Amino acid sequence: MSPKQVIKTSNAPDPVGPYNQAIKAGDFIYCSGQIAIDPDLNEITCLGDIEKETIQVLKNLAAVLKAGGAKIEDVIKTTIFLTDLSNFQIVNRIYSDFFNVKNPPARACVEVSSLPKGVLVEIDCVAFLD
Repeated sequence: MSPKQVIKTSNAPDPVGPYNQAIKAGDFIYCSGQIAIDPDLNEITCLGDIEKETIQVLKNLAAVLKAGGAKIEDVIKTTIFLTDLSNFQIVNRIYSDFFNVKNPPARACVEVSSLPKGVLVEIDCVAFLD
């Protein structure tokens, strides 16, 4: 088995703590949770807008996956963290468009009391490279 490899791209925001954007271990890429930080500005420009936050989060995840050599189709598991489950339908609609693939990933969605920087949504994922 190959050693773990740090995945880093300037097309996604820098981590807000002591972690990496993703780690590739063997045939798997483990992506850290992404929030709606615009990587070009290094700030959140859509705070409080669940649609715009979700779109930015998914763009960030796509950038990290691409940097690791993965595609959206390679994602096998996601976790969605929401500060308010009443936003689920909106997030699910955007998520469904993003993961409009033959075999969408397994998924969990949980409500949490708060998220970093006051955002409404965070999503992480695991991809399998076959």
